[in-house]
Amino acid sequence: MSDIEEIKARLDILDIVSEDVQLKRSGKNYTGFCPFHSNTRTPAFVVWPDTGTWRCFGECNDGGDIFKYVMKREGWDFPEALRQLAQRAGIQLRQLTPEETIQREEHDTLRKLLEDATTYFRHQLFHNPEGQIALEYLRGRGLEDATIEAFELGYAPQGWENTYPVFLEKSYSRFDLIEAGLASERDDGSLYDRFRHRVMFPIRDGRGRMTGFGARAIDPEDNPKYLNSPQTALFDKSSLLYGLDKARRSIRTEDQAVIVEGYLDVIAPYQAGFTNLVSTMGTAMTEAQLRQIKRLTRKIVLALDADAAGQKATLRGLQVARQTLDRETEVVFDARGLLQSEARLKADIRVSTLPDGLDPDEVVQQDPQQWADLITQAKPIVEHVMRTLAAGYDITDPKAKTEIAGQVLPLIQDLPNAIERDAYLQQLARLLKVDERSLLALRPPVTSKPVRRKPEFAPDRDARTGKMTAEKMLTLPGGGQAHMVNGLEEHCVSILMREPELIYKLDRALKHAELAPVSIDDFENTIHQELLLAASKSLQQDQLSPVSFALDHIPFQLLEKAEKILEQSENFNPKLDHILEDVFRAILRLRETRLQSTNQQLRFLMEEAQESSPDDIKQYNTTMVQNTLALRRIHKALGPQAKPVN
Repeated sequence: MSDIEEIKARLDILDIVSEDVQLKRSGKNYTGFCPFHSNTRTPAFVVWPDTGTWRCFGECNDGGDIFKYVMKREGWDFPEALRQLAQRAGIQLRQLTPEETIQREEHDTLRKLLEDATTYFRHQLFHNPEGQIALEYLRGRGLEDATIEAFELGYAPQGWENTYPVFLEKSYSRFDLIEAGLASERDDGSLYDRFRHRVMFPIRDGRGRMTGFGARAIDPEDNPKYLNSPQTALFDKSSLLYGLDKARRSIRTEDQAVIVEGYLDVIAPYQAGFTNLVSTMGTAMTEAQLRQIKRLTRKIVLALDADAAGQKATLRGLQVARQTLDRETEVVFDARGLLQSEARLKADIRVSTLPDGLDPDEVVQQDPQQWADLITQAKPIVEHVMRTLAAGYDITDPKAKTEIAGQVLPLIQDLPNAIERDAYLQQLARLLKVDERSLLALRPPVTSKPVRRKPEFAPDRDARTGKMTAEKMLTLPGGGQAHMVNGLEEHCVSILMREPELIYKLDRALKHAELAPVSIDDFENTIHQELLLAASKSLQQDQLSPVSFALDHIPFQLLEKAEKILEQSENFNPKLDHILEDVFRAILRLRETRLQSTNQQLRFLMEEAQESSPDDIKQYNTTMVQNTLALRRIHKALGPQAKPVN
């Protein structure tokens, strides 16, 4: 249970509200005079103890949970309300430990240093005469100055003591320079620049934060050809993907990620309009990297050069070869590892082999359509291995047939899907021109017990996303209306945090239906309101992805809850037509539920005001009429399956 949930469990909203309002029991609910506006005739303020919520049906027309109440009463923001209520509930909020605080401050310092270094290297590229060599190299690779600026490329000057003294003068410490990977230390304790006479590629994480640099030698005699930042607190080569900060939106909208091997292999296609590429920076794919992509799409294409994906690499036992980034490496194609990741992640991983001797940037510059065709024609892993092996053998030779079958059959056996296993077995038999029964005889025996796998999509989930839809949430048994409302709110917030531009489309759809734009008033839970506000604010900037910005601008105590909510939309694809419709219907259902509940409560209030407050009755009746008209518009927008207005 999170701190926020525990606060709600320990504190009774009746106790909090009773400090300001004299409440009177009315069935399961409690009523009183609203403390936020003047009203002494009819109690129009209602508290629902079972859901821990309140609402004013009078002048305020506002409501929410216990957090919203104290925020409105005291004029606090959410963090302050959280601190005060936690203290009242006797809950020690999980705070950053002193060590974590120091670490966060150190990381902030290192990121600022790396940002400053990026600016420094960019200045050296364009304004240092030595940098002209690097600039000519980049332009010679077909890059335009606008692209060079967009990727913040730079130049590290020659010499051992040019860069680090600049930052010592800016009050950064020796420790900072070493920890950021900008300087190295000699045995005698003196410093020297790690990067010298190299083209500099800033490397950011998926949230756009600086982590380190990649550097390419300009002098052919310099070794290694590629030199990256060392392993640091910020730079972990096994979990980083170059270009992911720029490719996130395209990957999500195109529902496909293309993985290449180098920096320029990302940059040149980006310039040509292919913006869904990321790079592993010379290492074999790790599952940590695949998981990052899988949050954006399940469709992954590996665009490998002919050598890395060829016979030599394939026959190397199909094992992962993890090479250091500090030297030029050959990326080994690990079919078995990829298949295992594909099964665990329920992804669709395909392989495209480039023409001999060409890198992605060269293919794109020669013929952009050829690049598009190569990606479209990417093959599933097993089929790629079959074709690669067959291209290197004389498949009329029986021994060659046996060799190929021995390499491919274990991969087929690893597939969790029986239909896929049978299909590939038939395909292999046709390729080798042998009877399928002879391949069955060669299959390795099954040594482990079969694993019972859960179906990929439960009956109550959308077959295209695997996630609960708004309409299906309405039929969930148990939990009642409060459970349904909370589920719908989380569903909407999860999607709108990932793609806040949907808010614009939602508003247009709501306007067309003669309904008000989406707002925090559509949500009862204060946490959901805070997350929607963060998503809306992310539209006002373009430095970070919406999710990164939102997570960076919400209270620390909400991070855990926000990340849990975001898991609901980790496979979110805004290109699917039903996404906007699904969120639209969810918002309408939330409004429908609130309006129906409001009208029901207004009827009780009208009965209580029959003799004492005719003016209030008139006001309540006017509100009910407005609500009923809004309900009719909602049901019209929902379609024939909508419930009739009650």
